Amino acid sequence: MTDLVRVYVPATLPMLAALRADGRLGEQTTVAHAVTPALREWYAEGDEEELEYVAFTRAAQGALQLLRHDPSAPRRRVVLSADVPAAGLIREDTELGSSTVRLPQPVTLKELASIHVDGADAVEAVAAAADVVEEALAGDPDAQFTVDGAEDHELEWYAVSELDELL
Repeated sequence: MTDLVRVYVPATLPMLAALRADGRLGEQTTVAHAVTPALREWYAEGDEEELEYVAFTRAAQGALQLLRHDPSAPRRRVVLSADVPAAGLIREDTELGSSTVRLPQPVTLKELASIHVDGADAVEAVAAAADVVEEALAGDPDAQFTVDGAEDHELEWYAVSELDELL
């Protein structure tokens, strides 16, 4: 039996539609977030649930970056939770606290565990955050405040079987 690891993949609603249409997301290497050894070491007092939350939150920030670069996408963050073979993960960023991993192949529908999407009430905050997420990552405190406003909205959980209704 293959050891699986839970990864959190940043996405957008158009990417989710492409996943439904193609049965997979990504053509080549996909960036995701997971509980990595570097994250575990950085947040040593955190339990597994807290570490998963950190990786999930970073994927949600990644979704903001995707939205910034796709102005036509609806302003709702999407995070895909998937269980992928641990052996295939590429950990390039060994910076202390990093949760970034790369998947050497597309994420498939059968690997999905759940889908997380912002509710309609978050659209305005997410739109504002997507506009300034790069500045926030560069250390701008005003931009970080705006991004924090979007992060105050919890993403809604959906079963994979709800994909058609979600789109």
